[in-house]
Amino acid sequence: MHLPRGREQTADVLVAGGVLVFLVLLVLVTPGGPNGPVELALALACAVVQAGTVGVMRRAPEAALAVGIAAGIGLELLAPGVGWLGQSPALLACYAMIRGPRRSLWVLALLVAATPAKLAGGDWSIVLLEAAGPALGWSLGELGRTRKLRREDERRRIVAQERTRIARELHDVLAHTVSVIVVQAAAAEDVFDRRPDQARKALGTIGTAARSTLAELRVLLQTMSAGEDGADPPGPQPGLGQLDALAASLGATGLRVELRTTLRELPAAVDLSAYRIVQESLTNTLRHSQATRARVTVHCADDTVRVEIHDDGPARAAGRVDGSGRRGILGMRERARLLGGTLDAGPLPDGGFRVRADLPVAAAA
Repeated sequence: MHLPRGREQTADVLVAGGVLVFLVLLVLVTPGGPNGPVELALALACAVVQAGTVGVMRRAPEAALAVGIAAGIGLELLAPGVGWLGQSPALLACYAMIRGPRRSLWVLALLVAATPAKLAGGDWSIVLLEAAGPALGWSLGELGRTRKLRREDERRRIVAQERTRIARELHDVLAHTVSVIVVQAAAAEDVFDRRPDQARKALGTIGTAARSTLAELRVLLQTMSAGEDGADPPGPQPGLGQLDALAASLGATGLRVELRTTLRELPAAVDLSAYRIVQESLTNTLRHSQATRARVTVHCADDTVRVEIHDDGPARAAGRVDGSGRRGILGMRERARLLGGTLDAGPLPDGGFRVRADLPVAAAA
């Protein structure tokens, strides 16, 4: 899965730090190193520059790679025992993770072709080893890039499937709401002259239903996308009012669910999505945890609905669940996002796993 920007920067800093420590150790302990303090200072400066290019590789890949290789040439001249251009293979690995083979293979070819000529008259095993470094670096980078692309494709497929499911559910909700409008319109027409107060009441119901329908149509239009059709059985769509029945059904499986709810009338899209988030969270608890208890808290404020699910299972990381668990979290996050809300999921310091969603009511009203 694609890392958030902050986590990507942290990962880059850690990799750059590891490369720097490794290069400094090589410069200090490898035989045939710098001859004097000036040469040592220059070699360490080259090591710092080469390691530092890892931190800016995502922003300017070609420039960072060129500077890193130039710093590696300096290391090669000042400390030949360090190896082929310092840690240029590590830089190539980072570059290959960002750029495709059409560019990274050219860099690999140049590095292999530029194997120091002075080794050609020596031990051929050393020549092969020096040439194999860039090849190994490129292979690792390309493998990482391919795996990242596969994860992104999986994420897009999961989101598309969830959008299709949400659209199907909202279609059923809209069909019911439009039916209410039709019935109330007919009732208002029948009693318009004889009982104007009842007609006004019916018209008020029509107005409320129409506003709700417009809000749900906005959500429906956002969710419309092509995807695999795994249609659920047709029927009435659930809401937070069915949490008691959901808790009872899960209790039969051995998971005790405690409900703490303050409910009020909500737009159908918010009510349905909040219920689905609770349902998916508790399902994930059954599948991926050994929890025996779970607490569901639903607080309905004037402008926001907060849903929080917390289980008491052993610690598990959000990224260490299987495919179904990742799909569940991505699906819940997509539901919240389409309503203009947010969802966070992750382990707690004292054990257990928590899912918390904030769904705005005003945006759907």
